Formats: sequence, C-alpha cells, structure tokens
Amino acid sequence: MKVLLISANTETSPYPVYPLGIDYVAGAIGAHHEVFVADANETAEKGGLEGRITAVAPDIVGISIRNIDNTDEKETKSYIDRYKSLIRKIREITAAPVVLGGSGFTLFPGPLLEALRADFGIVGEGERFAGFLDAIGQGKEVSGLEGVITRGASTPDSFPPPWSGGVQRHFDPEKRHIGYYLKKGGMLNLQTKRGCPFKCIYCTYPHIEGGRLRCMPPNIVADTARRLQDAGAKYLFVTDSVFNADYDHSRAVARSFQKAGLAIPWGAYIAPTRPPADYFKILADAGMTHVEFGTEAFSDAILKNYRKPFRSADIFRAHKAAVEAGLHTAHFFLPGAPAETPQTLAETMDNAGCLEKTVCFFFAGIRIYPHTRLYEIARASGQITRGQDLLRPCFYRPEGIGLEEINEMLQNRAQNRLNWVFGAGGEKMAQIISRLHARGHAGPLWEHLIR
Repeated sequence: MKVLLISANTETSPYPVYPLGIDYVAGAIGAHHEVFVADANETAEKGGLEGRITAVAPDIVGISIRNIDNTDEKETKSYIDRYKSLIRKIREITAAPVVLGGSGFTLFPGPLLEALRADFGIVGEGERFAGFLDAIGQGKEVSGLEGVITRGASTPDSFPPPWSGGVQRHFDPEKRHIGYYLKKGGMLNLQTKRGCPFKCIYCTYPHIEGGRLRCMPPNIVADTARRLQDAGAKYLFVTDSVFNADYDHSRAVARSFQKAGLAIPWGAYIAPTRPPADYFKILADAGMTHVEFGTEAFSDAILKNYRKPFRSADIFRAHKAAVEAGLHTAHFFLPGAPAETPQTLAETMDNAGCLEKTVCFFFAGIRIYPHTRLYEIARASGQITRGQDLLRPCFYRPEGIGLEEINEMLQNRAQNRLNWVFGAGGEKMAQIISRLHARGHAGPLWEHLIR
C-alpha cells in the first residue's frame, strides 16, 4: 500500500520543529508498503498540500498531531480549526482512510477523532501504525488492535502500555521536507531515550511514553547524529523529556558523539538535579553548547508541590557547574502552581535574579491536561469538572494569587532585563530569530540574550 504520512504542525514560533515522530513511524513500517512524507510547513512554501496528495494517490493517510494549542494563557491559539481544514482538503482529493496519531492526539484521542472526523486513531507511540497497516492490507479487523480506536466506537478505558517492539528511525536526507528545516536555522533533532521517571504534577510525558526509561544504545544514537550532520544539520536538539534522567547513559551518549566524530553543536533539556563531578564538562567536550534547565520554580515550597526531584540549592549548583563548563544556560519557569502566592513568586524572582550568565523564560499559567496530577487537583477544587472538554485550553488558577497578578509582578521585575523573556517571546522574538537564521546563524539563538 501507498502510505502518506503528514506532519500537521505549522507552528514556527520561535522556530520550526523537525517532525521527529514521523521518522520513527516510517522506520517501523515494513518494506512491503511504500511510504511518502508531507510536511505542512514545507508544502506551504511549495504551493500547498493538494498537489502532493494528488501525486501520491495514497491508500492510507496518517496525520501526526503534535500540539493542540500554543499553551499560552495570555495569547491562546488553538490549532483545531487548522486540522479540520487540513482533513477537509484531504477528503476533497482522496477517499483514503485518515488515521490520526501523535502526542497531541494521544492526550485527547476520542474527542479529536470525533471533532476532526477522521476514521481511525493510534493512541500512544506511533510504531503501532505498522501493525494497523498490515492488518488493513490483509483485510483483517483492526478495532481490536492494541492502541487503535475507531470513530464512533467507545474509547477504551485502559491506555496501551509503552511500545515493546524495536524502534528504528528512518531518516532519509532525500526527503523533500528536510531542506525546509536546513534552510530555517539548520536545526534537526535527536532522541536518546523514551519515558520519564519523574512525577511532575502537570507533565504528560509519563502518560504518553511511560514512567520507565527505555534507553537507546549510545552508539546507535551517535551514528544517527552523524547522519544528520552529514545531511547538512548545523545544530541538534535532544528531545528526551529529561536528557540527564540517566546520568550514566547520557554520559555514554556524549562519549559516543566524540567517537563518531560529531562536529556540530547540540543542546538538551536538563533537570537541575545533582550532577556527578565533571558531568557538564564531559557534555561540553562532546560538543554540547546549550543547556535548557527545566527549573519551573525557585521556591522550595513550590518545587515540592510540583513534585520536583530537586530544590533551590540544587538549581544553583547545577547552574554554576554548567556555566563553569562554558555552556550557554537558560532556565524555564512555570509560575502559577497550586499554593503559589505573591511571597513564593517573589522568592522565585529573587533567586532567578541571582543567576549569572543566563536567560530566564517565564510561562505564566499551567495548561491542564488529562492523565496528570494537576487535572485531579483542579477537579477536586472545582476548577474543572469530570468530562469537561479540555480541547478548549484551560489553565490552572491558584487560590493564593491571580494569573493577572503573576504577570504584573513578572513585568514589573523584568523591566530593563533583556534576558527575562515571557513565553517564547512572541512575534518580536520570532522575527529576530528568523533574521538571525537568514544570516546563517544556527540553533535556538537565545544565547544572544544572555546578560
């Protein structure tokens, strides 16, 4: 069968994100199927998706839904209408069944399947799509397959377990959409493990990927990194939920990068826990240039409420070690936790102001997702009801401080601080990054704000 995989994500602020998941889905599909890829960002520049669909004439269309909205409480943008428009276009051209998947879909499988009027959905990791295709090709019933749901049928009560089969990324540098990302900053991405063992109350990773780490062989990760470099990538970002969730494995990956001759810079999302001695030096020696700390708060009371495995003293130590290793550092904060007050927010801002050589990103307002502890907290406090439609973005509102007051306090403290950014920086930041990319700069580029 001819299979067309579509990356539906068109968000490019602050920069476009390469559709890594589609590479893994393509890698799982057997050679007896013919796989084509269409990227909504790339086709928008080349005159639209319609021509690609017509040329391929697919038997099955798979759509990857990465995000439901921009998770910005102040300037919320939902992407549901975009996805509806995409599927309408597909229906006008082909009668091929439409199958939804991706991390965003997995959070709202039943509601999205109905809202977008697709035919099937794959819940959880996308490698299950391969078994679905084989069953369809053999004329078998698919409704009983693990992780498969059908529009009109009831959504299963149980969530499929983490994918237990092999994972193999199929990166083809000849695919048309690769050039779009190489042109728009040259940033491609890489995965070294799946799963997240942490218990953060707002996070969906444990639901989507499971709570147990499944580490990929470091030499395989490094070989993939070299292929990305050889294809023209100028920067790699590691997409693991937390790169240092396993210190031994992440160090082994870094050393494998060196053995493989990786020469381009890379960055990762890091939890400011207690790193072993010389940990950041090892990463820096292997080409790491950017550390994005998932700090979230700088008040021990709030960190405890978030169920973080670190405290303020750990944040200071991890930051100091990263800076001493010569790495660019950024800290990401999420004000508005349960029990947040003006006093705890002031403590976070005071401590953040003591950090040297860094950028601080503040995302006020926490999006409530199902299958999280925050969902249960919000339901118990009456902020949401069981069965409420959370496709419409809903943000947690702490009792001790309003979101408006949080934003006002942050704005007042951030005056004249170029290195304090609200959200992703908005349209102004996107324009700055776009100009830097046009001049040949690569990577996330927030290091230009470091003060």
